[in-house]
Amino acid sequence: MAVEATRWGVIYNPKAGSKKAQKRWADIRGYMESCGVQFDYVQSEGFGSVERLAKTMAKNGYRTIVVVGGDGALNDAVNGILLSGAEDPGGIALGIIPNGVGNDFAKFWGLDSDDYKGAVDALVGRRLRRVDVGKFSYYDGERHVNRFFLNAVYVGLGARIVRITNETKRFWGIPLVSYLASLFLVAFERKLYRMHVKLNGEHIRGRIMAVAVGSARGYGLTPSAVPYNGWLDVSFIYRPELRQLVSGLWMLQQGRLLNHKTVRPYRTRKVQLLRAQNAEISLDGRLLLDRHFPIEMTIAPEALTLIIPK
Repeated sequence: MAVEATRWGVIYNPKAGSKKAQKRWADIRGYMESCGVQFDYVQSEGFGSVERLAKTMAKNGYRTIVVVGGDGALNDAVNGILLSGAEDPGGIALGIIPNGVGNDFAKFWGLDSDDYKGAVDALVGRRLRRVDVGKFSYYDGERHVNRFFLNAVYVGLGARIVRITNETKRFWGIPLVSYLASLFLVAFERKLYRMHVKLNGEHIRGRIMAVAVGSARGYGLTPSAVPYNGWLDVSFIYRPELRQLVSGLWMLQQGRLLNHKTVRPYRTRKVQLLRAQNAEISLDGRLLLDRHFPIEMTIAPEALTLIIPK
């Protein structure tokens, strides 16, 4: 049976199944119903299930898929939609109701995780915009693998912060505290990685603390990137002296990191990561465990339809 064109497929990605999270979902669901929205919803079952659910919805004919979650869940949904094999996956309208701590892409569009009513109102208003998506490609020895990202790919420092945040959540219990603690620990560690990157015909080799490749502002490391100009922004971050570290963290929070002496910014349409010895890699906050070099990052212009506020 065909899905009505106006019916939403909603994927709810809760935070650890707490009572507070369940109450929030009840509030969101109740408000959607009060707005007369027709929707079907499913709750994700854990890591990886959002991608599977989004892929199933796309293949089953839903033309509007809404994610109630953070950047990681949004990344899963984008990959599920674009890799679904559905007819015109780029024309499926993707909506966001931010939930949790990591909502950088939603914040870019002016969506506030504390204002779920505003997010639902934006979805009902249905202002559609085609946006760019970053494409991350490599060959694993048997097949060519493609993954997509909305915010940024982190190599080195940023990805290590993601790993430590995930691990310390079990200890601290509060995601924001875990993130701040990991940021403090890793920043003062200032570990360098041997990397070899090619972009714009230039080979960049050496010991680098972090590389960020952003289709959007990328949690502050690619603050000038926007997902609608057909370009990727790239930031190379070299090890700061301790006195430069404090100013660097302040400039990161102020969106002025590109002015820091240890940062070299670029703008390009293709990045080849030829080597990143012992460096961890993350896409929109999702750690990539299966790494094979060379890795190529490109931009897919207007590959996704997004519902944005008016």
